Order: sequence, then C-alpha cells, then structure tokens
Amino acid sequence: MLSTSLKYLQGIGPQRAETLKKELELETFADLLEYFPYRYEDRSQIYHTSDIHDGMPYIQICGEFVGFEKIKNAKGGTRIVGRFVDSYGFAEIAWFVRRFDPTKNLKVNTKYVIFGKPTMFQGVPQFAHPEIEEADKINLSEMGMQPHYHTTDRMKKAYFTSRVIEKLEKKLLGNLVEPLRETLPPFIVNNLHLMNRDMALRKIHYPKTTEEVAAATRRLKFEELFYVQINILRYATEHRNKYRGYPMPKVGDVFNSFYYKHLPFELTNAQKRVIRDVKNDIESGRQMNRLLQGDVGSGKTLVALMSMMLAIDNGFQACIIAPTEILAEQHLATIKEFIGDIPLQVELLTGIVKGKKRKQILEDLVTGKVNILVGTHAVLEDTVQFSNLGMVVVDEQHRFGVAQRAKLWGKNINPPHVLVMTATPIPRTLAMTIYGDLDVSIIDELPPGRKPVKTLHKYEDQLASIYEGIRYQIEEGRQVYVVFPLIQESKSLDLKNLEEGYNRLLEVFPEYRLSKVHGQMKSADKDAEMQKFVSGETQILVATTVIEVGVNVPNASVMLIFNSERFGLSQLHQLRGRVGRGASQSYCILLSKRELGNETRKRLDIMCESNDGFRIAEADLKLRGPGDLEGTQQSGMAFDLKIANIARDGELIQLARDEARKIIERDPQLMLPEHSIIKRRLQELKKSIVDWSAIS
Repeated sequence: MLSTSLKYLQGIGPQRAETLKKELELETFADLLEYFPYRYEDRSQIYHTSDIHDGMPYIQICGEFVGFEKIKNAKGGTRIVGRFVDSYGFAEIAWFVRRFDPTKNLKVNTKYVIFGKPTMFQGVPQFAHPEIEEADKINLSEMGMQPHYHTTDRMKKAYFTSRVIEKLEKKLLGNLVEPLRETLPPFIVNNLHLMNRDMALRKIHYPKTTEEVAAATRRLKFEELFYVQINILRYATEHRNKYRGYPMPKVGDVFNSFYYKHLPFELTNAQKRVIRDVKNDIESGRQMNRLLQGDVGSGKTLVALMSMMLAIDNGFQACIIAPTEILAEQHLATIKEFIGDIPLQVELLTGIVKGKKRKQILEDLVTGKVNILVGTHAVLEDTVQFSNLGMVVVDEQHRFGVAQRAKLWGKNINPPHVLVMTATPIPRTLAMTIYGDLDVSIIDELPPGRKPVKTLHKYEDQLASIYEGIRYQIEEGRQVYVVFPLIQESKSLDLKNLEEGYNRLLEVFPEYRLSKVHGQMKSADKDAEMQKFVSGETQILVATTVIEVGVNVPNASVMLIFNSERFGLSQLHQLRGRVGRGASQSYCILLSKRELGNETRKRLDIMCESNDGFRIAEADLKLRGPGDLEGTQQSGMAFDLKIANIARDGELIQLARDEARKIIERDPQLMLPEHSIIKRRLQELKKSIVDWSAIS
C-alpha cells in the first residue's frame, strides 16, 4: 500500500499529485508519510485578546467577526480588515488581496478559532492571513500539537498549505489500519528504548504532547542515521577487502637524500607525525585514504612531497592535482625548488600544455620516466595513462567534484593511495570525518616565525582610516590584496563593481602601482598581472576570488575584502590564507555594510575570533549544511536526510555509528537471521546512484 501513487489518496487526484511531485518530490504514500513537520504549535490552548503582546509565537483566539472593511491602497491593491471580538477585547484580522475576497465564506456572529502570529499596532492585536476554522467543527482537546510542513510559493498559490498537508497526512494514517512494518531489529529498539516505527510515524504527525514529539523524533532520526552508518561502514569494509593498497615498505635514496641534504628547515612535530601516519598507511597493505588538514602556510605541500617520495622509492609514480592552473604551476615551482639537484622528472600537465610538449609528457608517463606529475582536471582525461601510479595528492579538495576524483581510481590496476589536502575542511569532508572512512591527520603548528593573521571587521564608512593603514603598510615595504565579490563571473554588475573599485583605488593611491585580476581575463593576461604582484612591481592586487588559492607572496601583509557579507566562511578563510606567509604581522579586513542579518554577523564574528580551520568548518557545517554525504552534491543540506540534522545531532550520530559498527564487525554481509530486517531495509532504501562515500 505504501508504494501506491498519491493520486489515489482521497483529496489529491492526478493534478494535485503532479504538484506534490514537482514541488516536493513526493510520489507515493510512503513519501508523504516520511514528509515530516519542521515545527509544532500547541493548539490545545486558547488565548484571550487582552493577553496578546508583542513577540508572542503563533497562538489561537476564539471569538466572532462583527464586521469587515475594504481599504484600497495607492497601488491598486485592497486590504480587507475584519474586526474580531471575544469577551476580553478585540483584534484586527487583515488580508492583503487583489483578485479574490477571502471573507466571502466568513459569517458575522459565528464562533471561529483564529490561529496565527500576532503583532501589535497602536495597542491593537493584529493577525495577517491567519488560519480560520469554525469553532464547532474542531475539537481543541484532541488537536494537541499542530504540525507545520514546509510548502513552496507555487503550492501556496494553489491553496496547498501546511494545513492541507496536515489533513492529507491524517487521511493517509487513517487508511493505514495495519501497524506499519518495523525497520529496526528488536534488540536495537529494546536496548535503546526506542519508540516502535508504527507509533513514531503516527506521533510525528499527530503528537498530543512535546514528550511524544521528542520520542518520535529520536526514533526516526536514529533510524535514518543508523542506515547511513550501516551503508558507509559496509562500503568501507567491502572496499578494504576488495581493493588492497600497494605495499610501500621501503624508505630509499630519494626520501633520505631529500631529508638529510635538501630539507629547507626543520620539520615541525606535527609534520613529522603526519609523515609517520602516511608511512604506516602505505606499509600496511591497505589503500590509504587520508585527509590532511592544516591551515595555509602550515607546510602541507612539503608533507605531500615527502609522501610522494616514499612512493617513488618503492617504484611508483605520484601525482598532485590542483583545482587551478595557477596553483598547479605554483606546486611545480615549489617542488622543483625543494628537490634541487635530486634526479627526479617532474612535469606539469594542464589545459594549456599542448602539442609536442603534451605528447612527450604523455609518452613519458606511460614509460615511467615521469616521477611526479603536477596537474589540474586535465589529469583525469582518459588519454592520460601512467606506468605505475601509486600515490595521488588532491589539493584544495573543496574545488574538486567527488565524481571527478573517482576517475583517478582507473589509472592503475589497484586504486592508488590518496592524500587529500585542505586548508579548511568543507562541510562534506567534515561530515565524513565525523562518520566516514576517511582517516584524518592534522598539522596544528605553524613553522617557526609565523604570526597568526589579525582579522578585523570594519564598515564601509570607515574606509578612509583603512586606506591610511594600507598606505602605512606599503610605505613599510609591504603589499596589499583588495578583493571584490565577483560571485558569478558572468554577471556584468559584479564586474562593474570590480572595475569601479579598481578605478577608485587608482584615485586613492596615485603614488602606487596596481594589478587587476578577474576570471574573465585571458589566462596569459591574468598570469602577467599576477606575476607583476609576485615580483613586487605592483604594490596592490585588485582581484576577485580567483586569488582564493594559488598565490604565494610572503611580502603581502593586508587582505581587504569588500562586501565580506557575501562570502561563505570557507571562502573567507581561504582568502585570509593569502597573507601571513612572511615573518611580519598581517591583517585581514572584512568590510561590510552596517545593516547585517544575525547569521551574517555571526559568520564575520567567527572569522575575527578564530584562525582555526576546523572550528570554522564546524561553523560552516551548521550554517550551510554538510552536502550529500553519499552522493556528489557538495553543499546545502543532504537531501537524503529527511529528519536528522548532522550539525545538531552529534550524539545520535555517535550512537548510530556505534550500533552499526558492532553489527558490521560481527556480520559484514548481514547474513545472520537477527539482521534480516536490516538487510531488507537496505534493499528498500537502495538508490540507483553510484556510491561515492568510500572515495576521499
């Protein structure tokens, strides 16, 4: 019955079923049953009009209409106001309408229950577009907690309100006379004192008390998270069994020569710890799948290079993939500078490497002459084949699609060892570290002499004093980044914003030279402008977020970000990472308008309080959501999670993971009779998408 199309539910029909499918992706009885409320209102209490005050939540009052008045406004619209009285006073009920009259079915001197959010105007309570029902048609003592469901604007226009969905849920549950089948084994339900599934699904839609809401929610959240955990742990176990990693036990000439003769500075303890982690992984015979987290300037590239050297010493090739050509070129230069005269062939493969040069690199890869390939997405092309690829480093992971990285697995018989580097774990990565199969290493020390960047939140009306500070820094021999929010590079409005800003800065700083960089420039022009800044020929680089990664100018000490309220936390953290690379004190100035929403202000406050990449990522997780953990979506709330919230349900996640781990460790194939319920439920939940959760 649960697989029945919604068009067969009384009150829906084909047309409304199509609306539910288009707007909410609900097609079957089961889909509707698992479309959960997002909040509840207590409908058992009636307030008096004299009790109403500012700041009250949704409430209900009971009384009668004594009259209606139509008021035309200047724009041709109509406002209808109804005077509603009870024994304690009166309230005004307002509707803002154009075509239809919402009062045509309302009668005076008839008892109604009004439900909505009140506001106060000149001492009079007002309700705009409230829910209205005849008092003798509802039983308040049975209403309990009224659920509220998310609806879209299109649905509201078609009079498909939260109340309508509530009534459909009630109709559906009334049709389901048989208890709904349990989806968790009895030993889990009993041991964890969970509500059974039938009761949980009924109470989540029609609870009488807040306690019932809490118990039903806990059961359904646990179930959802438990099956995510079971899925990930099963895939991880299968992956370990199916894909053995290439064993790399040897520490040979390349690594030792570099460590003893070419190391530019003493490794920090954190760097040594991460290299040990990598060495243990690649010696173990299992495929390494490790996340390396460290703030910009903490020495991740050096650790990555030494990890690749371990692979080379064992007869394998290595590859480092960056999201932009600029960053790939920077990696190439850094690696060549590090290795000095060590006889390694390091090549660059990006979209701009063409003709004979490209052909030669591809040939040298197949014959094994190339030891380290540095590249961009171009490396993922089918034409790029290796002789014996053993290790892949993926830099700035949040710029790479999960499916794109999966292509690397086809570059050798077994998947290569994978090291993912990121300065700020994005929500998907952070969520995977909470309950995925990604081992985590953290570089939590900066090299000696580095000072943390000071981050300041300033307003647009303080620009004059900011410019004075910039002038002082340049006079001291430093350089400055100025960033404008070119969020969608095709938008001429944003480009104009950058151009206007650049021209204004030319007026403010006529004595200095400026470079300008944005995503619509030709690659050669962009690189030329960047190079002027890198060499010190220009003192100010005016740019968009194209400089988020890939610019290393130790002499730059100021990062000024215009309209910082338009950026996400991870992006702000990446931009801040462009400064603080030298020995002098550096500053990141977040410029915004004064009128900011609470969430935006909170985001900027976090940036000023912390340089900690993990803390910023956790805050980003709460603000943006974790992405689709088992799919390829990289931001926004995971669409597979209907009720659980990864940012807020940490305790339940841990509980679900513990239970799932015990089961998978004991019975990885779920063959035991007591696990048959789990196996059946997994088959019901199985989707036709490739599982990417085992890929870093």
